[in-house]
Amino acid sequence: MDETYVRVGGKWKYLFRAVDKHGRLIAFMLSDHRTTNAAYRFLRKALKTMSDYPRSSITTDKLASYPKAIRRLQGEGLLSRDVEHCTSKYLNNIIEADHGALKRVIRPTRGFQAMKTAAATLAGFEIMRMIRRGHYVQRGRRATGEIRPVNQLFGLAT
Repeated sequence: MDETYVRVGGKWKYLFRAVDKHGRLIAFMLSDHRTTNAAYRFLRKALKTMSDYPRSSITTDKLASYPKAIRRLQGEGLLSRDVEHCTSKYLNNIIEADHGALKRVIRPTRGFQAMKTAAATLAGFEIMRMIRRGHYVQRGRRATGEIRPVNQLFGLAT
């Protein structure tokens, strides 16, 4: 997991994103701040999305908010204590490269006007990128849950 910057309303906001080891999007969240509380909310969202799969490690950059958020989740029992937190610079390359690809899609928009529209547009961008790559699982109310109507709309359903 990692965060990047997105311009919303003329100001830089933080886009937290998490991918699995195969590069499939797990979750994303747009935030005003890059604090421990924001990292905690995002990690909680990502863990809820991946509740069916056992986690063995979480790879992040060296942002100080992540270890605090992970310890808080472990203290609340939402994350197992045996999950390893890796902060290796090179293990995070999958998501760092993915940020660049997403930014190339975002750049023509020249930023967003409001957080609500930014979140909705980013969800659409992420869904279309997942469909193009074949990285989607049809589930309940998450970004991947929106794939069925998009598939039907564009005739992609089998």
